[in-house]
Amino acid sequence: MQPITSTDELASLCERLAAAEFVTVDTEFLRDNTYYPKLCLVQVADDDGAFAIDPLAEGIDLSPLMDLLADENVLKVMHACRQDMEIFHQMMDGALPAPIFDTQVAAMVCGFGDSVGYETLVTKITKAQLDKSARYTDWSKRPLSDTQLNYAIGDVTYLRDIYRTLKAELERENRVGWVDEETAMLRDPELYFVKPEDAWKRLKVRTNKPRFLGILKALAEWRELQAQERDLPRNRVAKDETLFEIAAHPPKDVAGLDRIRSIPKGFSRSRAGKSLMEALEKGLNMPESELPQIERAKPRPATPPMADLLKVLLKIKCQEAKVASRMVANSADIENWAAVPTTDIKAMHGWRYEIFGKDAEKLMRGDLALTAHKGDIEVVELESE
Repeated sequence: MQPITSTDELASLCERLAAAEFVTVDTEFLRDNTYYPKLCLVQVADDDGAFAIDPLAEGIDLSPLMDLLADENVLKVMHACRQDMEIFHQMMDGALPAPIFDTQVAAMVCGFGDSVGYETLVTKITKAQLDKSARYTDWSKRPLSDTQLNYAIGDVTYLRDIYRTLKAELERENRVGWVDEETAMLRDPELYFVKPEDAWKRLKVRTNKPRFLGILKALAEWRELQAQERDLPRNRVAKDETLFEIAAHPPKDVAGLDRIRSIPKGFSRSRAGKSLMEALEKGLNMPESELPQIERAKPRPATPPMADLLKVLLKIKCQEAKVASRMVANSADIENWAAVPTTDIKAMHGWRYEIFGKDAEKLMRGDLALTAHKGDIEVVELESE
């Protein structure tokens, strides 16, 4: 197989794919030395063939592919698509592929367990075995080997049968809407962009002193902007420990930066050094009313015994419904709801309520019981007095 390396070839392919009911899509990328993922290969397939597109080919324009991804008449089928969507979000100027179908989400609704991997689905649904020997190769080097291309194409060819199998199961069980609800969240642009002013929230802070947090917020925003503008990993701009050190012991002038061990010599004389000092001044002069606040963690109350029973009920009901339990509720939700039943959680709405929430309410009211029978736990409705 030869990858598509010219704009004319790509335009011809995308014109053909635009007539398909669905196309399967996957990517290969690197992120070791960049802030943004470096797209190295795009694989697509329809019923009649599978193709590899080389985004690193000299002179290639990927606009036809972006138009295809945005085409509302063609369903884009991907597996665990969040990282792929992040790449396309960047390339499509903030837009996202639509419509989409994530086979990992669908598999969780169809009883394949939590966060099921592509290789597992290939084995269970198609009975094939994937060759994963090229998984950790350098996808940026050219030419790509036959082993690499065969590996990459396998990620979209088997996906066709997986999609059809899961789609048929969803339609049979009337669960198409469940998957639509989950994939809708994957089309939220906010999911794929870190706002520089919120970058400090990613840091593991051990103090809640407002001024320290104000300085740290300004420094983290500076680092995020530098990383985005220079397309470098955050820690290549400045390590977390460096930001903590500057926030705790702010240098009085730009020369003071050179006395911080984790900052390279000469950094104070660079343009980045000057902008870092400007960020530091911003943090030092931030009005008291604008300083970030971190509320002290309140002592967590003991988990109500009822929460343990609810978790058992969740497991039983999800096994019966053949849906991954994490799609319905997580431990924190159940513990919070057991402590304060007025707490609003997803499990008390829509299809989740029908599977679990309705019986959870009965268990809390004492209208339902869990009993042991022949080594299993069974759910028993109690008669009202």
